[in-house]
Amino acid sequence: MSNDIVLYAAGDVAPDREDPGSIFQKVSALLRGGDVAFCQLEAVLSRRGIALPQARLACRADPKVASAIKGAGFTVVSFASNHCMDWGREAFLDTLDVLRKQGLLVIGVGENIEVARRPAIIERNGTRLAFLAYNSILPQGYWADVDRPGCVPMRAFTFYEQIEHDQPGTPCRIHTFAHRDDLRAMVDDIGKAKSQADVVVVSMHWGIHFIPAVLADYQREVARVAIDSGADLILGHHAHILKGIEVYKGRAIFYSLSNFALDLRPTEELLQKPGHKEIEVLNPDWKPDPEYPTFFLPPDSRKTIIAKCLISNGKIARISYLPAYINKQSQPEVLSPIDPRFGEIVSYMEEISRNQGLSTGYNIQGDEVVIECDPISI
Repeated sequence: MSNDIVLYAAGDVAPDREDPGSIFQKVSALLRGGDVAFCQLEAVLSRRGIALPQARLACRADPKVASAIKGAGFTVVSFASNHCMDWGREAFLDTLDVLRKQGLLVIGVGENIEVARRPAIIERNGTRLAFLAYNSILPQGYWADVDRPGCVPMRAFTFYEQIEHDQPGTPCRIHTFAHRDDLRAMVDDIGKAKSQADVVVVSMHWGIHFIPAVLADYQREVARVAIDSGADLILGHHAHILKGIEVYKGRAIFYSLSNFALDLRPTEELLQKPGHKEIEVLNPDWKPDPEYPTFFLPPDSRKTIIAKCLISNGKIARISYLPAYINKQSQPEVLSPIDPRFGEIVSYMEEISRNQGLSTGYNIQGDEVVIECDPISI
């Protein structure tokens, strides 16, 4: 009998419809066919609470979404996002409660920082997997503390360096670097998780939203430190578009898995707000898409992937991704290789990886795009 394990991983999830399970209709059979499936929850699952003033777009959905996530085949859910505390403590704790009642393993959040840092351990076919989650997109007061609920922080700082110091108003270089204490705490977390599991998966809510390809310095820094500390796979999200894939010491870093299953229907008032207008200029292709219900996001947001990881004998043996596309009903659909959009997404991934100096090799095998990793390193 084979002891192989298949792990699937998807990006941002936040269905908000009468039948939330319907958003997963095109992918649930695939996800349930794996052994473990991961996603990132964007919305609070509660009808209680008051939107906090620092929430730029307060996201929430019906608590029955927890059942839909479970029914779709997911087993591990990160809630470490920039929306986790949008509706206050009561709504945050409601979300943890409904997810846990469905038997879902919730990572990166907790009633206090000690709970939030605990890895979720899952065993399949004699192999133990540990999951940890961190968040760099942090409104004030959203991260957990010794006596405060919230998410696990991976804070980052930004430094603007003027290129021509004698030329006022000229462009600057942007440098970012991780919070030293948060970095040290992550190293400790990964070490503890590695002592309990064969494979450690680290989820990161991070990066620069909407701007094609571009990665922040701190992302590379954090990813490398995580892998140097024992992490075997990095799953990134938040950017709402795909970002490149890097292989470092034989381990894959998915910088952004993009959107996956979102229902976001903005009001006209939101679309006209100065804050939204400022965000729109980040993506040169941003224009309304009448065929996409979440029309206030750029067209790139409809491109997505599902990461696939084959684990054999307690080690990652193969990493690939399945190109997918979000349809008119906001449902993700895995694409066939004969679909022109399949090649479009593969080309897009190659282009944005190259743009950031990521020399990752890809090899199409059936409906999968296999990431070329050095088998000796793995």
